Amino acid sequence: MNWTVMPAFDDYEQAREAFAWDLPESFNPAVDFLRKHEDTSRTALRYEGPDGLETYSFDDLDDRSDRLAAALAELGVEPGDRVGVVVPQKPQNPITHLANWKVGAVSVPLTRLFGRDAIQYRLADSEATAVVVDPSVRETVDAVRSECPALEHVIELGNSESVAGAGDEQDGATTHAFADLVSRHEPGFDVHDATPETPSAIMYTSGSTGPPKGVLHSHALWLGRAAAAFNYFDQGLAEGEATLWTPADWAWGAALGGTLFAAWHHGCTVVGWPREGFDPDDVYELMERHGVTKAFMPPTALRMLMGVDDPEAEYDLALETFASAGEPLTSEVVEWVAETFAEVAINDFYGQTELNLVVGNSDTWFETRPGSMGRPLPGYDVRVLDPETLEDVETGEVGELAVRPGDRRVFFDEYWGLPEKTAAKQTDERWFRTGDLVERDADGYLWFVSRADDVILTSGYRVGPMEVEEAILQHPAAEQAGVVGVPDETRGEAIKAFVQPAGDDYEPDTLREEIRDLVRDRLAEYEYPQYVEFVDELPTTTTGKIRRKTLRERDDTH
Repeated sequence: MNWTVMPAFDDYEQAREAFAWDLPESFNPAVDFLRKHEDTSRTALRYEGPDGLETYSFDDLDDRSDRLAAALAELGVEPGDRVGVVVPQKPQNPITHLANWKVGAVSVPLTRLFGRDAIQYRLADSEATAVVVDPSVRETVDAVRSECPALEHVIELGNSESVAGAGDEQDGATTHAFADLVSRHEPGFDVHDATPETPSAIMYTSGSTGPPKGVLHSHALWLGRAAAAFNYFDQGLAEGEATLWTPADWAWGAALGGTLFAAWHHGCTVVGWPREGFDPDDVYELMERHGVTKAFMPPTALRMLMGVDDPEAEYDLALETFASAGEPLTSEVVEWVAETFAEVAINDFYGQTELNLVVGNSDTWFETRPGSMGRPLPGYDVRVLDPETLEDVETGEVGELAVRPGDRRVFFDEYWGLPEKTAAKQTDERWFRTGDLVERDADGYLWFVSRADDVILTSGYRVGPMEVEEAILQHPAAEQAGVVGVPDETRGEAIKAFVQPAGDDYEPDTLREEIRDLVRDRLAEYEYPQYVEFVDELPTTTTGKIRRKTLRERDDTH
């Protein structure tokens, strides 16, 4: 396969039969994304920030990432070292990833939505030696430096005039100004000699029974995401012809790999727009200004866009495809797109942090069935297994989705430091277990039923209840807590906390808001409980564990 131009197929069965992974022997994503295109002077990134519009060509990004790579190497960052990236949709986000790979370092994408505990755990667990941070999270990172013993360098966006303490050391880590590091070096960096197996990124995923797990991927990840994006964007990523945008944070896999880097692999333009909140009219105006043709929109964002009447009449849109993921699309969203836009397709897709993007609907190949996950993308086989026996279940019966790639390398390498959990993720025949319960109908469409564990799917994010419970218990008035997901029309699921107070002397409304604020501050904005119910006692197992299933069954929120 030519990894510069993906093959297009008109027929789904032909695609399934003819597609084959053919990864190159030598591969560095920084070279692939920036240097292989026919015209590297074309615009790769249109960044709309507080100071107006900035445009970056592939050459510009190559130049800046070369300079940053030289700076990282001078600071002592070596191949295999981990470097955190806590930057929103700004040019410095991808520039840092590209520089990491040029050095041979492993990126740790993190969202600025994370609070103190979330950032501290991930930086410490990955043993990051350096972290590049947005000014909005500098204070949070400063607060956890002493708890991240491997951390040697904190690099804040800005120059020496705007970055407080530039050049100073605190708790063993020296502060640097991003712009000064870049300006002090020249382009022409000798890029690390890498392959598809070279470690590339550690992405963290929440679990139901323990702390977040670091998912280590090799460079092959980005080729897998690029292939998937080509399909769920209806094979419309011809070099120089598509403009992509997503409201999702570039820390998340589908946004970083399935939108931003997938676009650059194919030679297309990406729009960057760091924002606070989501205003539907502002979003339509942005897509109009930049001629966005392909948009990755989580279902929650699509439902919010539905609040604008007749957007095609109101705005001059170039839209061709919505792609969506995080939860199944309901029929109302699919019907809204069909009724509202004359020639806009909507394709949703399914994947995991560990397993790439493996199932989807494709307007090019077959009819979208609202509510379904779609059918397996080319390059992947799927089975629906009995979770206990690991035998195939009958068509129409519920079982655990298992996936096997045509090339093992496009899936994750390991859970960072967790060999037993890594081994448990796959069967002896190398079928990867998703932990998602599904049904498969007679036509091969898959239908999501539920998680096999307690992970909550809210607004496209996966939230581990245990992490939220632990944050709640930091409040002195909380004796015990149980967190579950409850149905929500906008988010898919909302987070609900059942809290057993430590005593009777509390004011419910005040404590409820204090708990919400505490979780926002320590974890992330999207992880706070929308509902908090106070109870005299929580149901537990004989070993003292919270029975979340019982809490879900007794919930009367809706």
